[in-house]
Amino acid sequence: MIKPDLVNGGIYHLYNRGVEKRDIFLDDFDYFRFVSCLYECNDRNYVLMRKRIDNRREKQNQKNRVGLTYAIGNQGKRELLVDVLGFSLMTNHYHLIVRQRVDNGIPLFAGKISNSHTGYFNNKYGRRGLGGLFQGTYKVVPIENNAQLMNLAIYVFCNPVSIFDPGWTKDEMVNPEGAIEFLNNYRWSSYPDSIGNDNFPSVTQRDVIWKIFGGSDVDFQQSKKIIKNHTENWIKSKSDYWRGITRIGNAMLD
Repeated sequence: MIKPDLVNGGIYHLYNRGVEKRDIFLDDFDYFRFVSCLYECNDRNYVLMRKRIDNRREKQNQKNRVGLTYAIGNQGKRELLVDVLGFSLMTNHYHLIVRQRVDNGIPLFAGKISNSHTGYFNNKYGRRGLGGLFQGTYKVVPIENNAQLMNLAIYVFCNPVSIFDPGWTKDEMVNPEGAIEFLNNYRWSSYPDSIGNDNFPSVTQRDVIWKIFGGSDVDFQQSKKIIKNHTENWIKSKSDYWRGITRIGNAMLD
């Protein structure tokens, strides 16, 4: 794919998957660390992920909290490269919606998260010397209007449904209510935050998504309800339109 010229203030869909379609997340901490990367690596300054995560764990332990519950954020002043508007992580790929803030911000950000996750993954799972984890460099598609951004947001939010029902993009949804419940509880996505349920609120800047769903007279609480309704209706209806944009999205990863 020929990468487009990236402009500051422009919104883009970034995505990539594991080399040879291999899984890039094997346990909960792999997912959690990548989400942490979306926050920590969004910084012009040098980032050493292991040190930052260790610092957070130490602070968490001092408060007698353990496991994956420690917070992302409040590490100090960052010089942001992009605004992360939305994301979803799947077993073998990721989707990001970002807005570039500074010149070369997207390549720097994408390179940082790729290098960080690859180094971590290769070290953890004995892949030292085996090279890249991802299928080449990240892919990027410019978002040209609000309608395209709305469709992309719903597509990204609904992506994890294929974990619950792998055939749902081709066949009728057997259990739409179960799929909706799964999506509401899927942690490795910004969908919960976008409908008002705090998950990783420090990672994303959701006001852009809320504004396009809220129209000219923006009420963020109403926008959250609209996003939720759109997402659930698309899962329930399995309209030709939804199947069409799903095929487009899947083709991107082929």
